[in-house]
Amino acid sequence: MELDALTLLMLLVAVPAAFMLSSAAGLGGSLILVPSLAAILGTKEGVALAALLLAANNLAKVGAYYRTLPIRAAAMIALAVMAGAAAGAGLMVRAPESWVTGVVIAAFFITFAADFLPVGPVRKSWAGALALASGATSGFSGMSGPLKGVSIRSLGLQRQYFVGAAAIVSLAGDTTKAVVFTHSGLLGQSELLLAAGLIPVMIASTLAGRTINQRVGEQGYAVLFWAVMVGYAGRLVLAA
Repeated sequence: MELDALTLLMLLVAVPAAFMLSSAAGLGGSLILVPSLAAILGTKEGVALAALLLAANNLAKVGAYYRTLPIRAAAMIALAVMAGAAAGAGLMVRAPESWVTGVVIAAFFITFAADFLPVGPVRKSWAGALALASGATSGFSGMSGPLKGVSIRSLGLQRQYFVGAAAIVSLAGDTTKAVVFTHSGLLGQSELLLAAGLIPVMIASTLAGRTINQRVGEQGYAVLFWAVMVGYAGRLVLAA
C-alpha cells in the first residue's frame, strides 16, 4: 500500500477524528473512517483497513474504560456481533455492496422504532437479533449503522458503562472482520505496520474522547449519541 502526501494528510485528519468520536460516543468511528479510507483505497480495501484500525482502537478504548466494562452484560451481544461479522465479511469479499443496501436501510427504520420501546423483556429480546444483523452489515459494508447502538442501549447501562460495552462489542466484531480480511488477502504487512504506527494517535484520541464523555451531561451525551445515529442513517440513504 503506497501512501502519497494527500493520502497521509487525509489519514492524519480522519483517523484522530474517528477515534475521538468513537471514544466519546462509544460508537461512530466507522462513520468517519470507512468513507475516508474507501475514497483513498477503494471500497473493499478501505473497509478492510478500517476494520483493522478500529479493532486496534477498540483495544485502546477497553484500556481507557477498564473500570466500566460490563463484560457479562455485553457478552451475548459481542458473540452475536462476531457471528454476524464473520458471515458479513466473508460475503463482502465475494459480493457487491449494493446487494444489501436496501436491507440495511430497512433495518435502520426498524431499530429506530425499537429504541422507543421501554427497556425490558420486549426490547431485550431484540438485542441478540439486532447484534447479529449489525455484525453482518458491518462485515459487509464496514458500518453497522444504528443497529449495534440500539442493541447495546437495550441493556439499560449508565453512560460510561455503555461506552465500555460498546468497546467490548466493537472489539469483538472488528477483530473478527480483520481476521477474515487478512485470510482473504485484503490485509497484509503494510497495513499491520500502519496500524502499529498509529498506536500513539489511538491512545491520545481515545483519552481525549473519554474526557469529552466525562464532561458532557446526560442531555449532551444523548445529543452526541443521536447525532452519530443520524449520521449513520444519512450515509445509508445517500448510498442507496
